[in-house]
Amino acid sequence: MSKVKLITTEDGSHSLYHEELQETYHSFHGAYRESIHVFMLYGLDSWLARNPRKYPIRVFEVGFGTGLNAWLALVWAEQNQIPVLYHTIEPFPLEKEVYSQLNYIEHDHGIWHYHKYFNALHEAPWNEGGPVSEYFNMKKDQVTLEEAQLYPSDVVFFDAFAPSKQPDLWKKEILEKVTDAMRPGAVFTTYCAKGQLKRDLKELGLATETLPGPPGKKEMTRAWKNSDQ
Repeated sequence: MSKVKLITTEDGSHSLYHEELQETYHSFHGAYRESIHVFMLYGLDSWLARNPRKYPIRVFEVGFGTGLNAWLALVWAEQNQIPVLYHTIEPFPLEKEVYSQLNYIEHDHGIWHYHKYFNALHEAPWNEGGPVSEYFNMKKDQVTLEEAQLYPSDVVFFDAFAPSKQPDLWKKEILEKVTDAMRPGAVFTTYCAKGQLKRDLKELGLATETLPGPPGKKEMTRAWKNSDQ
């Protein structure tokens, strides 16, 4: 894969800088805070508030990357004792020498006892599925979004690189592939707040919201699929 460089973001948590794309994997203002805000608060928490007894929750993530979103989702599942079926794709997995340096398990001492699962997520075999913890099952596919076979999802973590860096992943036809696989009432959440993204999601039939972004970012996007779709 292309060379990546370890960086420290403003909240003290690590991210990676992709030298070919000249882009970071997370916000400079805080990788950990961004994932909590965009994907846990406005993703899993929001879906659960609308569906308090509808389990398991099926999550689809675009971009396994550093594994931060998957690890936080596992912690969320364990803390809430709610089963999560997690499907993630990543065409360019990180090597152990890279992901083993990431400091997420030391960043929040309140969830440090879940540290063993971080490496377990990375070490889980690609293109296979299975349990990682009592409440968290995961399938990782080493494919592009264009190639991926998608399964019905309740929550979408759309965490691709920015539209300016990977525009093909934000095309309307690709978004349509993702939204078509969303179950009625599912939620789509992303750090991106571009007007074109929101217009495309609306045209695909989703109720789209512009929400406050994580620290350092003014806005983000969340969109809901109609329960009747």
